[in-house]
Amino acid sequence: MSLQGRLLSDEQFQCSICLDLFTNPSSTPCGHSFCLGCISEYWSSAKVCRCPLCKKTFQKRPNLQINRTLREITEQFKAMRRGGGPVTGKRGDGGNPCTFVEEMKQSKSMKKLTAPASKDSVIPTLASSLPNHSPLSALNHASKPPPPPPPTLGSRGRRRFTLTTAAGSLPLCQVHHRGLLIYCKNDRVCICPDCETEDHYDHDTVTIKQEWLEKKLRLSEQMIQEMIRQRIRKMEEIRESVSNVKVELETEMAGSICLFSALMSAIERTQVELIELMEMSQKAVEKQAEAALKKLEQENKELQRRVSALEELAQSDDFTHCIKTFPSLILPPPVQDWSAVSIGTYLGTKNIYRKLAVQVERFNQELKNVAEKGFPMTSMELSPVQPQPRMKRLQEYAVDVTLDVNTAHPRLIISDDMKSVWCGDQHQLLPDNQERFDRIICVLGREMMSSGRHYWEVDVTGKTDWDLGVARKSVSRKGKITVTPGNGYWFLSLRDKERYAFHTVHSSDVHLNLQPHKIGIFVDFENGQVSFYNVNAQLHIYTFNDSFSDSIYPFFSPCSNKTMCSANSLIAPFPPRL
Repeated sequence: MSLQGRLLSDEQFQCSICLDLFTNPSSTPCGHSFCLGCISEYWSSAKVCRCPLCKKTFQKRPNLQINRTLREITEQFKAMRRGGGPVTGKRGDGGNPCTFVEEMKQSKSMKKLTAPASKDSVIPTLASSLPNHSPLSALNHASKPPPPPPPTLGSRGRRRFTLTTAAGSLPLCQVHHRGLLIYCKNDRVCICPDCETEDHYDHDTVTIKQEWLEKKLRLSEQMIQEMIRQRIRKMEEIRESVSNVKVELETEMAGSICLFSALMSAIERTQVELIELMEMSQKAVEKQAEAALKKLEQENKELQRRVSALEELAQSDDFTHCIKTFPSLILPPPVQDWSAVSIGTYLGTKNIYRKLAVQVERFNQELKNVAEKGFPMTSMELSPVQPQPRMKRLQEYAVDVTLDVNTAHPRLIISDDMKSVWCGDQHQLLPDNQERFDRIICVLGREMMSSGRHYWEVDVTGKTDWDLGVARKSVSRKGKITVTPGNGYWFLSLRDKERYAFHTVHSSDVHLNLQPHKIGIFVDFENGQVSFYNVNAQLHIYTFNDSFSDSIYPFFSPCSNKTMCSANSLIAPFPPRL
């Protein structure tokens, strides 16, 4: 095979990764040249930086620059091939190297060949190996057929854009009339390969497909999926609340029928009115739940639509359309915050029963009077009683609880406003006074209760372990203590974020369908009662029935770091809103 045939061939100006002519060629420290975009993408997808040809490994990723001399030679070669000169696309097709050398000398790029060679320039190195020919003829000796591209890269790094299925529908460059297949990160525009060579040669450019994949990764699909899961849980919670309402209504309706049967015909009208009131309450709850469920289903459909759109874009080859459509999909969806939405299950009919019992007693007395004296001139009218919320009545006894730092365990950290407490990692240097607990990690409130009724609430959102309740003033605070009502402790506990229990002689677990975010604590000192409520769901959890022989104080414990709750061991008592 002749020298002329080997000198001017595509393989001498071909990147061994994309198998196309060089675009912004760059030389590695080992001396091999590749397209800057190809070698950058190849190294980005590999764990170590290694030459695809000689497999030399670089401890630090080289800072590659465009080999401008090689790029100008390649561009001249491309121009001559497009102009129908003696340059062929395959090795061995023949050609006139003298003509090529003369044209190269006449071009502006040949002026740079006379400058001192840099270590990443290929022309001076090639020239030194040719004794009797022009510097360009050294390509015959220095260039060897490149080995096949690394199998791990595959066709992912190729720049034969015309082979993609979407190329026929791609928008064309208005200047060069070629497909917009490249994305310039500097100017944030889509360009064609000629634009990259002429105006964006020193910019950070990638293929449109690669840019789209990077943008898709930045989109947090997990956030949308989590929003869907939250709404599904809320839908289940609402359905469960509706079921509880129905059960409670059925029970109370049965009780009301028994009560009104004792009142005879004089109470029948009130019975009908009460049943109608409860049915209206049921319809109101169902209507509220239906509206909430409908809204949640609409939001889920919108979120599912976005997920489907994202999946379609992920499978689409029309990368320009993907980039244009992508911004509308990453905008926050117009959804409602459902964290504070709940369906109330309390109807307040027990208060109605108590008042009706008084009326029944009056009615019985009236019957006796009728038997003795005859019917009165006027009939007794029973006014319908409107139900009152249970939590509203409890909040009438609200007290503002603050924490007593003199009782706090040395590991507990109290906020400046005396409203919050959490467990630290180390003991603090505090005076070992008589009031301070040295074994149980807890703190008491300042407010002493020796009579009357008292109510306060505690924020336990996101907490995994806690103890809440009351403790007798005279309890032992030093050494090992058994926390039972007999020893002066009445409190409810949470362990491992899901196991609730109250402490008597033997601890008993409490099953809660709805996890509370706020715990309401109600103390009736004269009746010896300590009650716990799920404030958000307006549900009663448990009541201690005992007698208090001494004053009592609010009791708080965020537990220790051993329970893996150090990041969520904050307890914040606060007065309820009236």
